[in-house]
Amino acid sequence: MKEEGTLESIWPGSNIGKILHRNKYASLSQIIFSIGIFVLFSASHLLFSIKAIYAQEWQEEKSEHFLVYYANDPQFAEEVSRKAETYYKKIASELGYQRYSDFWTWDKRAKIYIYPDRESFLKSTDQPQWSEGVADYYAKKISSYAWSEGFLDALLPHEMAHLIFRDYVGFTGEIPLWLDEGVAQWMEPKKRELVKTAVARIAQQGKLLSVARMMSLDIRTNEDAEFVGAYYVQAVSLVSFLVTQYGPTKFTNFCRQLRDGKTVEEALIFVYPTSIRGLEELEKKWVQYIKGGTV
Repeated sequence: MKEEGTLESIWPGSNIGKILHRNKYASLSQIIFSIGIFVLFSASHLLFSIKAIYAQEWQEEKSEHFLVYYANDPQFAEEVSRKAETYYKKIASELGYQRYSDFWTWDKRAKIYIYPDRESFLKSTDQPQWSEGVADYYAKKISSYAWSEGFLDALLPHEMAHLIFRDYVGFTGEIPLWLDEGVAQWMEPKKRELVKTAVARIAQQGKLLSVARMMSLDIRTNEDAEFVGAYYVQAVSLVSFLVTQYGPTKFTNFCRQLRDGKTVEEALIFVYPTSIRGLEELEKKWVQYIKGGTV
């Protein structure tokens, strides 16, 4: 049971899974906590792909941007396909991702593998017991099992946001973990509704992390679930602040500048020249926003 008044009591899925990043902030052998997913980029990726694909007798549900593979329950597969298309349009639109009209179509479609139950998912993918799903950025593939509402409303949009965001910004620029995770959680409808309450709780407890620490903090081996959960709440709060206070168009431009090679500080100054002139000012205005003051 979740203790009343704790962060866990108001914030869903604070430590469901882990994520393995390949970028300048992480090495292939390290693990960082995330919400709802475990992303593989290690040498075991190929073995996982082969084992996961051939462990089931797959049936296929096709849509414009997705191939949904399932072992049984075609109705659930159809619902996954429908929801995935809805989330795809929403996430791509909010990120301003209009690189080309046939993105993720035909042979570029993303693949979603739905195992019939948790046991078969864990056995076929070699995931740890806490894992609810696995996403592969490079192969544009998501694997999970049929857990209905939780999968459709939380894990699916979260994993899709990771795939689309990384496809947009790439892997070579300065993309801090808080931004990657913040975007993924911002695309989860329930967390978008709860973020202000959750981060206000953290602020009241005097546990807010500085933006500078958020930029440099390595939580990949941190097993303090409460601390990790607080980190991710603050990550999505920073994204919420930028989007709601300055508009999605500027946020999209901010991400575009990172994609094109600017540092986070350079991108902030370029996109928000009169309002956020660097990381210190970002933190100052973000804290004002959290506490309900004028930004």
